[in-house]
Amino acid sequence: MPVYGYYGGYGYYSSMIFLIPAIILTMIAQMKVNSAYSKYAQVRNLRGLTGAQAARMILDANGMSDVPVEMISGKLSDHYDPRRKVMRLSSQVYSEPSVASIAIAAHEAGHAIQHSVSYSPLAIRNAIVPLVNLCSGASWPILVLGLVLGHSAMGNMMFNLGVLLFLGTVLFQLITLPVELDASRRALVQMENMGIVSDGSETKGAKKVLSAAALTYVAALAMAISSLIRILAMRGRRD
Repeated sequence: MPVYGYYGGYGYYSSMIFLIPAIILTMIAQMKVNSAYSKYAQVRNLRGLTGAQAARMILDANGMSDVPVEMISGKLSDHYDPRRKVMRLSSQVYSEPSVASIAIAAHEAGHAIQHSVSYSPLAIRNAIVPLVNLCSGASWPILVLGLVLGHSAMGNMMFNLGVLLFLGTVLFQLITLPVELDASRRALVQMENMGIVSDGSETKGAKKVLSAAALTYVAALAMAISSLIRILAMRGRRD
């Protein structure tokens, strides 16, 4: 039987139509991130603080003087590692006194604060990471196997299992979005309360950098949901 028949009218390539809106959103999000970062990486913040200094100020003010701030290679590779309780900032963010640098550093400090106060969504996300990685890696091979096996009982079972495993990816992105938005909210509060941003233009710039970054997580969630819809459309007349 042709594979086309397995999809109940939706071939592998024709089902890609379900991904087009999410792909467009992802492209827009990436352009906005690059544009905002490139612009505000060239704008020196009025206090002359590097990302590392801004992060250190926020961490110390929130009782996390034991959390080190380290420099790592890569562009926008910044992250907070909750397992080792260490913040890692890309070389440009770490060392340059730009509005973009302090915004990104403050965002990662926001994650450190979440960890410190046991913010539930972050705890849930961290707890399910190993399981999600396993589910994400296994879902598509199992889905394909289900398609190859066709309308047999085993084929249906494998396809349904693949769908169930893929739901783990959707769940992860669904949890990640509020975690990232909350980290940005905390970052803005800290920067304003501590005077890390000194005037309205700096605050506006920091918000633009953080908003652009947040859009990438919206796009990731949209892509996960669109992929799930595509999978269900591919299922076609299998039931």
